[in-house]
Parts: sequence; structure tokens; C-alpha cells
Amino acid sequence: MRYLSLLVLLFLASYASAQKNVIDKIIAVVGEEIVLKSDIENQFLHEQSQGLVNSSSDSRTRILENLLVQKLLVAQAKIDSITVTDTEVENALNSQLEQYVQHIGSRERLETYFGKSYEDIKNEMRTPLREQMITQRMQSKIVDNVRVTPSEVRYFYRKFNKDSLPEVPDKYEIQQIVIKPRISDTEKERIRNRLREFREEILAGKQTFNTLAVLYSEDPGSAAKGGELGYQTKSALAPAFAEAAFSLKPGRVSKIVETEFGFHILQYIDRQGDKVNVRHILLRPRIEEKDREAALQRLDSLVTTIKNGEWTFEEAAFWVSTDKKTSKNGGLLFNAYDADSKLPKELIKGDMARQVNSLQVGEISEPFLDRTEIGDEYKIIKIKAYYPAHTANLEDDWMSFENGLKRKKEQALFKLVLF
Repeated sequence: MRYLSLLVLLFLASYASAQKNVIDKIIAVVGEEIVLKSDIENQFLHEQSQGLVNSSSDSRTRILENLLVQKLLVAQAKIDSITVTDTEVENALNSQLEQYVQHIGSRERLETYFGKSYEDIKNEMRTPLREQMITQRMQSKIVDNVRVTPSEVRYFYRKFNKDSLPEVPDKYEIQQIVIKPRISDTEKERIRNRLREFREEILAGKQTFNTLAVLYSEDPGSAAKGGELGYQTKSALAPAFAEAAFSLKPGRVSKIVETEFGFHILQYIDRQGDKVNVRHILLRPRIEEKDREAALQRLDSLVTTIKNGEWTFEEAAFWVSTDKKTSKNGGLLFNAYDADSKLPKELIKGDMARQVNSLQVGEISEPFLDRTEIGDEYKIIKIKAYYPAHTANLEDDWMSFENGLKRKKEQALFKLVLF
């Protein structure tokens, strides 16, 4: 692929000394693309509304540099016929505006902050956002074939000045076996009846969905917003919830949906391409004391079985654990951010952290209650490995060096292509 050689004309000095009474002016020209003073100021305001920048000139200089690179990539994307659809842009635009509103508090406060209507803000953001999306696709295309070999990783490590190697914090590999206590049929029916009452009141016009969600929903993330979740893809939702959300028609309220979080009713708000926005009311069933005791006793018996050598921890996780994410891999937990099984100590929270602090490698905990986002779960854990804080080395931190080298090669290729 032949990449574009572009002339970039910068007017940084004139920008730095620009007077505030200038309505707009050209700051840079990149091929046929231009960067305006208003482009920089608008981007600055959007970042400031999210608390991402301060008022320093350094922030504006960084924004300008990013816009220049973006214009280079947009120009190259035109040559390579890389585009995004209007639907993709609208979905991303709605999602970003929702984040702004959540951060600043309300649409009215957002309008006051920018000094213009919500629709004007949206229209103003559309073209820059389209260019950002095209830029991301162009970047992905440029670095798509970047690979690193084991010999390159070893050479990369050897080139480090040993005094400059980073310090790696304490990390653990943790296995778990989870038992979610049984919910009685009586309790499930109580919850269903309560949701049926809500649904009937909404359909009869006696109550609004928003009001009932604020008053009764047990989803802390959406209750205060009248149960509204914002635009979500199918993959971001629990399967049964997604099926109900994407099959709803405008103005309709779903039948009762059961997920791992509890029981829900949903109300359709809007749909944009492959994303849907719904309200929901979540009710969580109460766990009876006898069912809590049964879960604890099951785990207590399991600890004995493992210690007696009748099952390995991995076998017990496979056959008994109710956690689908970990049961098939021996109960091993992974960091959601980078899919690494080595968990930094600071990421281990609450009841899990207290157990980890009391265990040695190879030891199995006593059964304990872990209060999670999907409700109360009873667990036993095992410390599979412990990696004390240390200066980074190739044996213990191969993945970190491999990822670091890959990023370095991507950046080098990126600069070569653009400049």
C-alpha cells in the first residue's frame, strides 16, 4: 500500500498569541484538510466537560498535535477508501453524549456549559467524531500485521538499562469455586408477583416506569436515572435480558425476565443500529438462611474432599462451581483489563482481599461470603501462585515486555507511514 506524503503547515506561534476576539482562524493545513482554532477550542471544551484537562496551554498544544495526526490519517483513509457508516457515527455520538450528560449531571447543565442547545452540540460533534472513527480504523489497518518474535522480545529486554527497569507490584494467581445459594420457589414467585403489579400499574397509566424504577429498582447504576441503561449492544447485556430488550417494540413493557442479577421488567426507549436503549426495574430475591447454610456446608465438604485427595481443586471447580467464567479453566481468575491471570494486589478487593491476605501459596480458604454485583456468592479460593514485588525481568514478566515491544513497533511503523 502506498501512503500519502503530506505537507503540514503549522502556525503554532500565531496560535499561541491569538487574540480572544478572533472568531475563527486556520491554525494548520494538512493536504486538503484544515485545522481551525474553533476545532481546538471545541475539543478542549469536550475534554474539560469530562474532567480530562485543565486550562493550561499544554493541553491545547496536545490537542493540536492530535488533530494534525488525525487529519493525516483522514487524508490517507480517503485514498484507501476507509469509511464509517452514518449509523455507526450516530451510535457513537449518542453514546458519547450520554457519557457527557452523566458526568455533568443533566442535559440542561450540558447546554449551559457549552452555551448552546443539545442538538447544536450534537451537530457540532458529528464531523469530528466521524474523523476520529476513521482515524482509529486507519490506525488499525497500519499496525494490523505487526508481530513480535520470542527472539525480538529477548533482544528488547537485553537493551534495557538494568537501572531503568520498572518495579512490578505484588501479584497473585487465584483460583475460586463459587456456589450461588438456591433461591426458593416461594421467593421467586413473590418477586414475580411484585413485578407483575408494577407492570399492570404502568400499563394502566397509574404509575410511570421511571417513578417505579427510582423507588424500587435494586440496580444502583440505573435506578436514579429512572432505570435507563443507555445504548447497549447485545454482547454487553446478559443473554436473556438482551433477547427481551432487542425484541421490544416502542412504548412496550416486557414480560418478566430472569438473569443472574435477579428479575427484571424492561421498557423500550429507542434503538440505534445494533444498540438499544431500555429502562429496567431489577428486583433481587432474598436468600433464606437455610439456603445460605446449605451453600456453606457444600463448600465445607468440598474443602475436605480436596484435602483428602479425592478431587483436585481444578476438578471440583469444573463439576461444582456455578461461575461459568472460571469453572472450565480450573477456577482461575483473570484480569478483565488485559486477560492476565496475574492479578495486582490493589485490584483484589473486599472479602476476597481479606482471604488472600491470610493464605499461603497452595492453601485453600475456609468458605466465605463474597458480595458481588450479581448478588451474594459463597466461595472458597486457593492461591495458585504469588509473585512478590520485584524489578521487571523476562522470566516473570514476559507478557509485559512482549506487549511493550509490540506497542513500540506499532508506534515506529505509524511514524514511518505518516512522516
